[in-house]
This record gives sequence, C-alpha cells and structure tokens, in this order.
Amino acid sequence: MSPESQLNDREKLILRAVVHSYITTAEPVGSRTIVKRFQLDLSPATVRNTMADLEETGFLKQLHTSSGRVPTDLGYRYYVDYLMRVQELTLSERQRIERELSEKLNDVDDLMRQTSHLLALVTHQTGIVEAPAPESAEVRRIDLIPVSDNRAAVLIADSLGRVRTTLVALEEPIPAMELTRLSGFLNDELAGIPTSGLTMSLRAHMQEWLYEQRRLAEQALRVLDLLPAGRPEPLFLEGTAQLMEQPEFNDMAKAREVLGLLDERERLVELLRAGVTRAESGAHSSVVIGLEAAEMGHEDISVVTSPYRVQGKAVGRLGVLGPRRMPYPRLTSVVDYTAAMLSRLLDRLTG
Repeated sequence: MSPESQLNDREKLILRAVVHSYITTAEPVGSRTIVKRFQLDLSPATVRNTMADLEETGFLKQLHTSSGRVPTDLGYRYYVDYLMRVQELTLSERQRIERELSEKLNDVDDLMRQTSHLLALVTHQTGIVEAPAPESAEVRRIDLIPVSDNRAAVLIADSLGRVRTTLVALEEPIPAMELTRLSGFLNDELAGIPTSGLTMSLRAHMQEWLYEQRRLAEQALRVLDLLPAGRPEPLFLEGTAQLMEQPEFNDMAKAREVLGLLDERERLVELLRAGVTRAESGAHSSVVIGLEAAEMGHEDISVVTSPYRVQGKAVGRLGVLGPRRMPYPRLTSVVDYTAAMLSRLLDRLTG
C-alpha cells in the first residue's frame, strides 16, 4: 500500500479542511466548523466520525477532552506530501522580490542579508539564508599591500564577488617590492583555488617548485598563516519578532527554547540542510516538520527550505522557520521563487 492510499477520499477531504482551518485560526477544529466553513455536503455527525477515525490512525489529535481536533506531525506530513496545492505568487509579489534583491547586487553578503530580511517580511516568519559554502568560492585575485614596516593588508577577491581585506602584523618587515612579487606569485599559483584551501594548496606543491618559487611560497605561507582561521558568518537571519508573535510561543518556556535555537547558528544550518536532503533529487523546496526536526532544533517548529545555486551548482540553502501551523502552500511558493531569484542574481554577479 502506498502512503497516499492510507486515506480514502473523505478522510483526505476532512484532513485538508482541518489543516486549512487550524493554520488560519490557531484554534482546535470542530465538525460543525468544518461543515459550515467549507460548505460540505456532509452532516456534522459524519464529519465527526471521520475525524475520530483520523485521530485513531494518528493524523489528528485532541488537545483537551471534548475539544476540537488539531493536526499531528503525521497529519501535516501527509498534507504537505499529498494534499497541498501550492499557492502561486502574484505578479506584484514576484516583482517585489526581484526588485528588492536586485538593489543589493553589489555585495554578496548584503544580498544574503536582504534575502533573509525579505523572506521574513513576505512570510511573517523567520527568514534564514545560509552563506555560500567556503569551498564554493574560488580565488580571483590576491594582493598584499604594505601599510607600515611591520603591517600589511591581505586582499582576497573571490568568484562570488566578495572582497575580504585583513590587516596582519608581520613577524618581520617585508619590503613593498617583495610584497608585490609575492602578490604576483600567489595570483599565478592560487587563481581558481577554493578560498578555504589556500595554504593547503601551497604546501601540497612545495616540493615541486625550484628554489626561488619555494622561497616565495614559504614567505607567502608565513603571511597567509596570519589570517584568522574562523569561517565567515554561517547564515543570515531576520524576523525573530514575527516568530514571537505567533500564539504557539505565548508560552514563555517554549519561547525561550526557540529563541535559544535561533542563537545557535550551526544547528539552524543543520535544519536547512536536513530539509534540502529530503529534496536532493529536485530543485524545489522541502519541509521539515515538528518531531522531524527535534534532534537538531525544536519539536514545535517547522522549516521550509530550498537550495540556491551558482552556475547550476548548489552552494547554500535558504528558508523560513515558524510554528508547525504555517501556511505551507504559500511558503513553499515564496521559498522556491526566492531561491530561484537568488540563483539568477548570483549567476549575474559571478558570470
């Protein structure tokens, strides 16, 4: 039996109606509400019996005795996988996303930051954008610039359009002419190498070079080893206030837990990657719901996530984080379109 055939047509109809109603109101859903709101040609008793069957099979649950029902994680998962109809964005929404992202095209980090801000603004949830993986950026140019006798600026421009400038204190003075020679050597040897593997590449080729090249490589290593080892900001996040406005987080204990999660950036990156892993075979968004995210985050949240690409290769992920009671049909459309738009802009920036 396929997962989709677990439910008959009436059960699918009632489950979809309960999910839609609960997403909108955040209130447990009763049989009379379903019949009236969705104008079903069914009696409240028939709907109530169907809801009882869905509760018995784990798709719905009652929060309190004699209250209405709410979807379980299993119910949300079935809805997202088999019942949901993606809500297309309007032309004005698509134009807004394109316009606001295009304004930040001069700097990759500003573009990522604006993307997370825009996701939060459009969805009223928390917008998250993972920074491009370090190994996805290649060296375009390296310059060593003298600042004083014992200080130099190391400028590295990468294939994603970023320019990083770091001031380093030299162990011993290096004449300006020698820094120029070192810059030329590094550009000859490291152009096209991932920015995360510069010193590794130099060390790997050390034995292949003649004396003068080896001398330059050793001197360059002494400078590059002075660069900070930490990786850049792993992600950009906006919209914490929107998340805290959701009724699910009126409970202070739950609010503190989810705020703690938002402070742990590496765990959030794992959540984004978990969602994309579910959809590795395609380019569309995926959803991590409740307990599916419990090991990496918090069981009261869900994440809608999608990869973004540079020249066809996935280099990072973006998404929205909110309560399980999220409008998934709209959010999947927003996340998919934003990921596609970000991919096109990055292609333009790096082309």
